[in-house]
Amino acid sequence: MSLAFDHIAVSARTLEEGVDWVEQALGVTMAGGGQHPLMATHNRLLGLGDLYLEVIAIDPTGTPPAHPRWFDLDRFTGPPRLTNWVARTDDMDAALNASPKGCGQPLSLARGDYRWKMAVPPDGILPFDGAYPAMIEWQTPLHPTQALPESGLRLKCLTIEHPQAAALKIALALNDPRVKIVQGPHKALSARFETPQGERTLR
Repeated sequence: MSLAFDHIAVSARTLEEGVDWVEQALGVTMAGGGQHPLMATHNRLLGLGDLYLEVIAIDPTGTPPAHPRWFDLDRFTGPPRLTNWVARTDDMDAALNASPKGCGQPLSLARGDYRWKMAVPPDGILPFDGAYPAMIEWQTPLHPTQALPESGLRLKCLTIEHPQAAALKIALALNDPRVKIVQGPHKALSARFETPQGERTLR
């Protein structure tokens, strides 16, 4: 079983705040996105070639769920920042069996023409303090990258810092040169992009 890099997630207190932060930092306009009624969240997207960036926040118009939201959004505070990343699998059950405990149970979701399964932890917190990727299994051939406009941006490197970097590397069945796991005092993510204006970084 192996995972493939799917997308990165910026969390924000409000969607507007998160989108403005990304657009100012990267010099682009975000597109697409929608609502997730099961989680009472909403998002906007940015195409990065074979990947995409997602800004996600609690949807104030949604009905609060009886369960924790994904990406630990219920406890999110502070300015927008890169908090999570997502890996794709063709076999969710096998991926969960091979992954650390606490990755969650698969939920079936839909938005427009998209159908997918997402593993969501019961407390909303992914292993390694959220440094381990959320796992997604797309149920249709359609992927968000196919519908998003060309942004001219490409992710050069996603750096994941964690005190247990060695254990995280062993647990992670993903081989992508853009993903780098390094030792650090606490969990932190940063993404370096190549843009028409030169290199830009989100943290």
